[in-house]
Amino acid sequence: MGVPAQTQTQPPTQVELGTVSRDGRDLSAIDAQTPTDTAVVADDEEERIDGGKAAWRILITAFVFESLMWGFPLSFGVFQNYYASSATFSDHRFVSVIGTVASGISYMGAPVVIPLLKRTRPYRAAMIWVGWGLCIGGVLASSFTHSIGGVIFCQGVIYGLGFTLSYYPILGMVNEYWVGRRGMAYGLLCSASGFSGVLFPFTLEAMLTKYGSATTLRAVAVGLVIATAPLIIFLKGKKHVARDRHPSANPSSSHTDWGFLRVPLFWVYSVSNLAQGFGYFFPSLYLPSYATSIGLSGRMGALLLALMCVSQVFGQFGFGYMSDGRLSINVLAVTSTAVTAVAVLAIWGLSKNLALLCVFAIIYGFFGAGYTALWGRMGTAVTSDSTSAFAAFGLLNFGKGLGNVLAGPISAGLINRGIDRVAYAASRYQPIVLFTGSCMVASAAVAALGPRSQASWRASRQSSQ
Repeated sequence: MGVPAQTQTQPPTQVELGTVSRDGRDLSAIDAQTPTDTAVVADDEEERIDGGKAAWRILITAFVFESLMWGFPLSFGVFQNYYASSATFSDHRFVSVIGTVASGISYMGAPVVIPLLKRTRPYRAAMIWVGWGLCIGGVLASSFTHSIGGVIFCQGVIYGLGFTLSYYPILGMVNEYWVGRRGMAYGLLCSASGFSGVLFPFTLEAMLTKYGSATTLRAVAVGLVIATAPLIIFLKGKKHVARDRHPSANPSSSHTDWGFLRVPLFWVYSVSNLAQGFGYFFPSLYLPSYATSIGLSGRMGALLLALMCVSQVFGQFGFGYMSDGRLSINVLAVTSTAVTAVAVLAIWGLSKNLALLCVFAIIYGFFGAGYTALWGRMGTAVTSDSTSAFAAFGLLNFGKGLGNVLAGPISAGLINRGIDRVAYAASRYQPIVLFTGSCMVASAAVAALGPRSQASWRASRQSSQ
C-alpha cells in the first residue's frame, strides 16, 4: 500500500508541497555543459530529494525543533500530577483539559492550515516565526495566571495555536525533499518528541517540586527561546520547484483535489484513527498519577513517561520505515492497535508494581505511538496526487485531535473517587483502562476491514465502466 523508495537509477524529482514531477536530467553529461549549467546541476544535487544535503538538513532541523516544541505539551502528565496535588487546582476536575487542549488544537488545525500552504508558500518563514512566538508567549503568560481558565487559555489554547501555525509549514518543507522515503521521514519526525520525552519529565518534575509552576514555566520559556530560535533560520524549502503534470498539483493553483473523500479506504482509516485517538492519550495523562496511587513516588511516574518516550522513538521510526512499501499499511495498523489493546487490558489494568508498569510503558510506547507514523502513507494509499495525500494527512490529524481534546472531559467523567490497590486498575482507574482498551480493539477491528473495502470499491468501479 505504501510507495516504494526510489532507486538510484531514477531521475531526480522536484517536489512542491507534495507535488511531484520528473525533469529527466542526464547527470552524466555534466562535462559537456557550460559553467552555468554545471552550477545548476550542482545546485540540483544539493537539493536532491530523498537524501541530498538539503533534504537531510531540513529533516534534522525539523526533528530537533519538534522534539523541543512538541515535547513540552506531551509531557503534561507531570504538570497534571503537580496541579492535581496543589492547593490552587486540586479541586478542579478539568485539570487534564490543559494538556489535551494544546495538543488537540495542533492536531485539529491541520486540515485548516495545510490547504492554505499552497497559497502562502512565500510566507512560510513568517508563519513559523509568528507561531513560535505564540508558543513562547503562551508558556510565559501561563506562569503569571492563577486561575484554571487562564492556564487552559495560555498553556493550552495559545500554545496549541502557535504550534499549529509553525509546524505545518515546516512539514510542507519536509514534503518537498522527501517523497519515496516519506514514511521514514515522517516516522523520524514523529519520534522526535520521544527524545525530548526522556528529558522533559524528569526535568519538569524536579523543577516543579523545587521551584513551583511559575518559575518552572518561565525557565521553560527561556530554554525554548535559546534552543529553538537559532534553528528557524535553517528551515527552508526547495529553491527550485517544477510543475507536475497532474492538474491538481499545478503550483499556480490554490485548490486541492478532494476526490479521495469518495474512496472507502480513506474512511476506514479515518474511523480506525478516530477510535485510536479517543483512547491513545489516557496512559500518558494518567501513568504518573496511577503510579502514585499504588504507592510509587512522583519520580517513578516521570520514569514511566520517559520509558514510554524512548520506546516511542523506536516504534514510530520502525513503523514509518516499514510503511515505505515493506509491509502493508493495513497489517501495520492492525498490529499497532491490537497489541496496544492487549497491553492496556492485560498489563496496565493488572499492574501493582513498578516492573509491570515499565513493561506496559515500553509496549505501549512502541506499538501505540507507531500508529501515528502511518498517516503519511495512509494518505498516499488513498490518492496518487501527493497534494491531496497531504490533505488526507491533515484530516487524519483532525481525527486524532478530536480524541485528544475530548480525552480531558471524558476522563473527568470516567475517573472513580476511591483507590483500592488490590482491585483491577487500582479501582480508581478501572473505567479509564477499560475505555482505552475498548478504543484500541475498535480501531483494530475497523482497520482490518481495509483490504476488503478497497477490493469491493475497485470491483464496483470496474463493473460501472
